[in-house]
Amino acid sequence: MDEALAAVTRAVTWASNLVWGPWTIALLLGTGLYLTLRYRFIQLRRLPEALRLLRGGRVGAGAGALSPFQAFMTGLGASVGTGNIAGVATAIVTGGPGAVFWIWCYGFFATTIKLTEAMLAVRFRSAKDERLSTGPMHYLEQGIGSRKLGLLYAVVAGVAALTTTPFTQPNSVAVVFHSELGVPTWVVGVAIAILVWAVTIGGVKSVGRVASRLAPTMVTLYLVGGLVVIVAFAGRIPETLALIFREAFSMKAAAGGGVGVGMMVAMRYGLARGIYANEAGYGTAAVAYGTAQTDRPARQGLNAMVEVYIVSFVTSTISAMTVLLSGEWATSGLKSTALVAKAFSTVIPYGGLLVMLCVLLFGTSCMIGWGYYGEQFLHYAFGDRVVKPYRWICAGLAIV
Repeated sequence: MDEALAAVTRAVTWASNLVWGPWTIALLLGTGLYLTLRYRFIQLRRLPEALRLLRGGRVGAGAGALSPFQAFMTGLGASVGTGNIAGVATAIVTGGPGAVFWIWCYGFFATTIKLTEAMLAVRFRSAKDERLSTGPMHYLEQGIGSRKLGLLYAVVAGVAALTTTPFTQPNSVAVVFHSELGVPTWVVGVAIAILVWAVTIGGVKSVGRVASRLAPTMVTLYLVGGLVVIVAFAGRIPETLALIFREAFSMKAAAGGGVGVGMMVAMRYGLARGIYANEAGYGTAAVAYGTAQTDRPARQGLNAMVEVYIVSFVTSTISAMTVLLSGEWATSGLKSTALVAKAFSTVIPYGGLLVMLCVLLFGTSCMIGWGYYGEQFLHYAFGDRVVKPYRWICAGLAIV
């Protein structure tokens, strides 16, 4: 059994190293850079307008199922998962402080990627038999005329929705509940399964209502708690920022490698966790933004741009700075959500419990959002017959 497990671990590690090689880094940053130049730095030029539109998006005007604000919060809730906490902490432990710079770097350029995904989602969507269907499969089919590519994306993304989020999000929640309160992991799994099922069974409108309330609450709570920790260690901010930038371009050898390996490790983990946190490039955001009651694709694109800013420069930065400023990343031996909980606890009494609550909210909202994403993907490929079984299976996998 041990040998089999070791073989599987080696295979997964090999696959991970293959996927997150130099070509992926070039593809991700290259796409974001191209779109940034093509849109003439729209993420800076039109950011004030994007913030104004967000405030006025609570009432929809056009085809769609959710108001622009609800669509934005659904996308935000799905992106602001435990990757913003556990993922960032893991990136620092494995890739060093320099990984934070690459999370920021990808976040800046990724704003244009998600903007494009959201615009395409509104431009290409389908409403048949009173059911709205959105996502990349529609702009692959309608935009470039390839039904086969649409089906391929839908099947791959649908399988991914069942084999990633239902495992990673509940696991991160269970880690911090176990470390803080000693709660058995299966209890956390059952609780999340019930919560997710109760929301997703009601369809897109239920998802939108819950997301519009849950997402602002959890982001605000995490922001306030994180700022308390950052202010407490304010004197260390200059040296910490210097450490981040220095390690991001470090040319020292790492793990016996050659010159520049340190930089490549930081870049690899920073980009990998950056895309895991903000999801720009997945195409999944198109499912959320395509539900908006609007006939203005650019409006939803600007909303999506703000989402990436929040994920990459607010929630992810809170996680990174609390872990680095407290010094726990180098001394505690912890990782994932438990590391961030420990960092909060250095300043805030019962800070670990605050992180535990935030992780629960983040993980549940992400599960709900991705549950809806997966439903859309598999419905596109296989029709109505998969919807109800999918909802039960998706929720039940949280226990696994």
